[in-house]
Amino acid sequence: MAAPLNIAIVGGGIGGLFAANALIAHGFQVSVYEKAPALGEVGAGVFITPNSVRQLERLGLGPAVEKYGARVGPTSQYFRHDGTPIAPVRVTDSSGWNATFGMHRADFIEFLSDALPAGVVHCGYRCTGFAEDRDGVRLSFANGAQGEADLVVAADGIHSVLRPCVTAVSTPVFSGSVAYRGIVAHERVPHWPNGAWQMWLGQGKHFLTFPLRAGKLINYVGFVPADQEMKESWTATGDPEALRQEFAGWDPKIATLLAEVQMTFRWALYDRDPLPLWTRGRLTLLGDAAHAMLPHLGQGANQSIEDGMALAIILERYGRGRLPEALHVYENLRKARVASVQRGARENGMRYDSAYGDLGVRDAEIAAHADFRRRLYDYDVVPEAQSAVAAIA
Repeated sequence: MAAPLNIAIVGGGIGGLFAANALIAHGFQVSVYEKAPALGEVGAGVFITPNSVRQLERLGLGPAVEKYGARVGPTSQYFRHDGTPIAPVRVTDSSGWNATFGMHRADFIEFLSDALPAGVVHCGYRCTGFAEDRDGVRLSFANGAQGEADLVVAADGIHSVLRPCVTAVSTPVFSGSVAYRGIVAHERVPHWPNGAWQMWLGQGKHFLTFPLRAGKLINYVGFVPADQEMKESWTATGDPEALRQEFAGWDPKIATLLAEVQMTFRWALYDRDPLPLWTRGRLTLLGDAAHAMLPHLGQGANQSIEDGMALAIILERYGRGRLPEALHVYENLRKARVASVQRGARENGMRYDSAYGDLGVRDAEIAAHADFRRRLYDYDVVPEAQSAVAAIA
């Protein structure tokens, strides 16, 4: 019997770790190389939705989602900045399946890595080079080590080191906004709705909350226009008082929550225009390395999970001698889907920041957007990947 295909994944974030789980479940040998000295994730909450939860369940990770996540329920709501209700938030697919959760990034990283066999993840490996020949691919690392594989998956984020090996260097697109992010213990604001995704929309700004860790934590994100200093900072410690001032005069509930904020972080928000290529030879991109997107649909992690499952299914159907062809099938399947989500995230950001002369039009679009979310959540990448392979094989 031939040895299993050996796949190297560069990047130990959510996308890379999920892809490792999916590829191992489909019979591949996998190594994950992460530049940080230990796995972890700066930040707070991530939103996961039915289109990715069904993939996590296929890998037996549904119980971990239930354990570490906080289910977001039907009381989820959009509001105007003063607290006037606009519309409910769609949290289910067409069947009514509610698989929408708030998840702490650190918990997500932990259970994805714990599901992998020992020795798969290698920390302290910052990739510095890539080379390919007839026998396979070789990675170089800053610590002097080298890694060999049959193919490489670059899951190393918006600043991907390996992206220039696939396509021309491009500049991330600044959105004009920054996000203040953090968490508050629910016990500090015990009357806060436990199990709801809530968003307040105002001129040039919006404010979001959702639960984490079975409702023990409240994740908040305040989106505000950026000044030049903010624009030049990808991530930095924020000023809680400045955050409170940004939302002064809004719904008093927001002030109650922000009064409990002692530390906050500030992210400048960038995405990328859709890339012309994801794949070259035996190297392919996944997650933010391929399609960095704004957070206004909550789909960054979800789309990387779809990527990982699609890649595993497509590679399983191709022999060792057809790897470049398999990677192009993966790219062609995923490009249209994620480009649509990238565009949708940009458009939704404009709605959320009330970039309209008539707020009635804005509110009507917010209500109608439930249909877009339904289609987003209905999507199942597994039959789509199977069909893509069948159409070519």
